[in-house]
Amino acid sequence: MRMYDLIYTKKMGGELTPEQIAFWVKGAADGSVQDEQSAALLMAICWRGMSTEETLALTLNMRDSGDRVDLSDVPGIKVDKHSTGGVGDKTTLILGPIVAACGVPCAMFSGRGLGHTGGTVDKYEAIPGLQVVLDIPGFKRSLRETGFANSAQTGDICPADRKLYALRDVTATVESIPLITASIMSKKLAGGSDALVLDVKCGGGAFMKTLEEARALARSMVDVGKAHGMRIKACITRMEEPLGWAIGNALEVMESVEILQGQHGDTDLAQESFRLAAEMLILGGAAQDLDEAQAKVAQAVTSGAAMQKFREWTVANGGDARCLDDFSRFAQPGQAVEVRAPQAGWIHAVDSRALGILAMEQGAGRRSKDDVLDMGVGIRVHRNVGDAVQAGEPIFTVYAKAGAGVPVDRFLTAVDLRSEPAERGPWLLEELS
Repeated sequence: MRMYDLIYTKKMGGELTPEQIAFWVKGAADGSVQDEQSAALLMAICWRGMSTEETLALTLNMRDSGDRVDLSDVPGIKVDKHSTGGVGDKTTLILGPIVAACGVPCAMFSGRGLGHTGGTVDKYEAIPGLQVVLDIPGFKRSLRETGFANSAQTGDICPADRKLYALRDVTATVESIPLITASIMSKKLAGGSDALVLDVKCGGGAFMKTLEEARALARSMVDVGKAHGMRIKACITRMEEPLGWAIGNALEVMESVEILQGQHGDTDLAQESFRLAAEMLILGGAAQDLDEAQAKVAQAVTSGAAMQKFREWTVANGGDARCLDDFSRFAQPGQAVEVRAPQAGWIHAVDSRALGILAMEQGAGRRSKDDVLDMGVGIRVHRNVGDAVQAGEPIFTVYAKAGAGVPVDRFLTAVDLRSEPAERGPWLLEELS
């Protein structure tokens, strides 16, 4: 078998066989296929696309390129959640303890952030002492003892994906729905869960800018999951502004704790987290329909069971649970600078990408993978789209290092403030299953 033939077939719009895809993925992982040839095939896929059968074959071969987590000896239907990411997206921190408190094993592998988006692992690492990188026995122990397990992915899971993603990143072939699908779903299938809820972000602050693009990605991932026999549901959600009031690692843990304590229940962040948790309960067999699932989610929060589960999980994984009740135990910023409205009006847009970059520049995110984060810095968002604001009222509070410059003018350019009222769109745009 020759890579030339695979490249030519796809260039001409043909369909690759499972055997051809297996040959390519194995060669990409072990180095027997040249990077130039993989790059050429990636570009051909980017232009010509892949069928569901091809995408499934690519997904499964990427999954099988490394270790797979076997959770069959853990009782129950194991449920996972994946979000395509966005500034302020901390739903995992909220829904994990809720789902576990409702009796459904919640098994998740999460990533770190790079650039303007934060990573779930980085947010958890703001909890002093918390182990965020677990080996497989430790992951399964956490799942058995607390009903919840979350860890950074190890280097042994889906090594072919790491190799191909690095090539995609430097060859302008990231934005291919089959390639995105295979990258996400290979890691999810390798993680060992039986069911998956997808949160596909859509809008100016998301990778998928339009509903059409988000729908196509969601459909592709759902089709691959179903073809593999996985229970799967996708929610397409709005990402036009930061999700919640907190941007920055310790701040985002604080906001998550407040929601688990019953605060901010009417916000988009809380409602989205609760809905995703409810969908996970349905897939996990703990509820027959949405009404029953949402009632169980509400009970887990109001009874304190979800918050107690977060404490148990934190202690079980080496973290200092005292910080969940005393926020002064988190890393603290050196200064707080308010960014105030220059005139009265209504908020029409908040540029989440711009705010993510500004937070990164203050030390909350990474420019490169080797950067060390400052867990205490970040941004508090005081106003959202549709809100009225008076001249001189704070729109943001920037928590920064002592002596660091805060570019107030750049923060103000991230807000579209107009004299006429603005309407706020719904957070849930569409559902697919």
